[in-house]
Amino acid sequence: MLKMQTGTSTNANAALAGKEAAEAVKADLKDMKMAFVYSGVQYDQKTMLHAIKETLPGVPLIGNTSFTGVMTQEGFVSSDDGFVGIMAVSDPDMTVGVAGMAKQGSARETGHKVAEAALKNAGKTEAPAFFYMSAPSGEEEYYLKGITEVIGRVPFFGGSAADNAIAGEWLLYTDENVYADGISVAFFYTDKAFANVFTGAYRETTNVGVITKIVGDRTLAEINGIPALEQYRAWTGASAEDVKGGNLLAYAIQKPLGVKDPLGDLIAVRHPMNGNDDGSMNIGNNLAVGTAVIQLEGSVDEIIAAVGKTLKELEAKIGAPIAGLHLVHCGGRRAGIGDRINEVYDQVKAAVGDIPFLMEYTFGEYGYEDDGRNTCGGLMLSFTAFGK
Repeated sequence: MLKMQTGTSTNANAALAGKEAAEAVKADLKDMKMAFVYSGVQYDQKTMLHAIKETLPGVPLIGNTSFTGVMTQEGFVSSDDGFVGIMAVSDPDMTVGVAGMAKQGSARETGHKVAEAALKNAGKTEAPAFFYMSAPSGEEEYYLKGITEVIGRVPFFGGSAADNAIAGEWLLYTDENVYADGISVAFFYTDKAFANVFTGAYRETTNVGVITKIVGDRTLAEINGIPALEQYRAWTGASAEDVKGGNLLAYAIQKPLGVKDPLGDLIAVRHPMNGNDDGSMNIGNNLAVGTAVIQLEGSVDEIIAAVGKTLKELEAKIGAPIAGLHLVHCGGRRAGIGDRINEVYDQVKAAVGDIPFLMEYTFGEYGYEDDGRNTCGGLMLSFTAFGK
């Protein structure tokens, strides 16, 4: 039987925080195959991880820094001095291969190398049942392409490392390495049930256009042949000040953009991050010319309610008793929710009761829908259930 346990700490001492959180999950150490770890940027991550490793010897660790806090079945956990949350996965019949490395060559080349390392660490040559990925914001799609070169299209979940101020202080890590620019993966080999729901849960508006010009991968220059900011303002009624510079990031939380997959099963949310003087906007994920882009919308009330709704969808999708939940929640949505974060906790508890869960807050989310391709987005929820 698969078991999942969580532990947290807000101790200002990084070593003590790691030890306290790890002590809470060590009961099933004999069958523990890995542990997710999410923490505050306030800590010296190497010190924290060393303490966890001493408490959970031989257990592979994987995770990253999280925006402002984590959440477990005990509540929202945050502190100005730091925080850490752990979710341990124990199952005598499961094999997990964890690997991570700083960027070596291109993101795609690094993704290829880390996938080979994860296979080796699992003692396997075949693709896993599913896998987890953590990366920094910026090149997630290319890391994913490199992994896919090795194992093919395998269901995945995860999110991008975050900090508390979008200052580039984020870090990702395994039990062996800590780095700002790189990739971490966990390959899971199991016959237990697994399901992921990946959604922004926004409403579509009738405002739709075609991307006619981009710069690089993530700068949206024109929609319908006119400057992107001009088109966005016409759609949303935003003022020039609303979309100026970094103001756009906060404004767009309730009015983001989205692109559909070829069958319309999934809307990958594209978060406008910065309004530029030339009328273009920086977007949180990759774009393609000739793609239809939809203006989406959702109030703060709807963004909060989406958590409970998505968990109910996940419960129906897995169709089996749930051992635990790994919940990736966008940090931008978290910022928009603000001091109403305890309402998110209420949503989770009402939906899943006493099932163990760990929620992190990320600057990019990863998931898929049915037989569609693995996708990276922003302002999204990637909720994953592990069956018993």
